[in-house]
Amino acid sequence: MAHEGLWEQLVGLDGYKTAQRAKCQYLTNPERYVVTMLKTKYIVNPSDREISSVQLDSLPAEAGFLEQLCLLAYLINAQDLPLANKLVRAEALSGGQFFFRGIHSLPTEKLEQAFGEHPEALHQIAEKFGAKPREFGDASIQLYVLPRIPLTVVVWRGDEEFRARASILFDQTAAAHLPLDALLAAVNIAVDALVEASAAGN
Repeated sequence: MAHEGLWEQLVGLDGYKTAQRAKCQYLTNPERYVVTMLKTKYIVNPSDREISSVQLDSLPAEAGFLEQLCLLAYLINAQDLPLANKLVRAEALSGGQFFFRGIHSLPTEKLEQAFGEHPEALHQIAEKFGAKPREFGDASIQLYVLPRIPLTVVVWRGDEEFRARASILFDQTAAAHLPLDALLAAVNIAVDALVEASAAGN
C-alpha cells in the first residue's frame, strides 16, 4: 500500500487534536478527517486507509499519489501556528537552500509558459481556487493549497527584451506544517491545477 508508514503514524494520533492542528474537520463513526486542498474537500479515512475527493458535480474519486502524500503528511505534521505573514522564497525555508534544486526545483517554468504572455489570465482563474489577487509582478495571487499553507504565485510578462518570469513564495511557517518533499508535492499539485485551469479557459 502507498504511504504505509504515513498511515501508521496517522492512526496513532488523537483525532481531535490532529484536526485542531491541521485546521480541518474530524468526524467519528467512522473516524475520518475532512481536509480542503485547493478548494476541493477530501475525506481521509484511517480505518480503511482511503482518501477520496468530494465534489458537488461528480462522484467521489480516489486521491492520487501526490494528493495522498500531501494530505497524510499535513495531518501528521501541521502545527497550531498563526501565519507569520512574511513571504519567503523556498530557499529561505529551513533546509530549503539544499533541497529546492535540480530535480526538486520549483515548477516555475510551467507558470511562465502558461501565463507569461497573458499574466492577467492568472487573475481570471483565481476565483476557481478561492485565491486573492496580490500586488506583485504583472499578476499575482495567493491561494491556499492546504488550510495552513498559502502560496503566493507571481508572474512577470515576457517581451522582446526580457523572457517571462514566475516566482512562488511561501509564508515563513510553511516548513513547520509539511516536510519539504511533501511541500514540493503540494506546489506541483497547485501549479498543475492552475495551468490546467488556464488551458481550459482558452
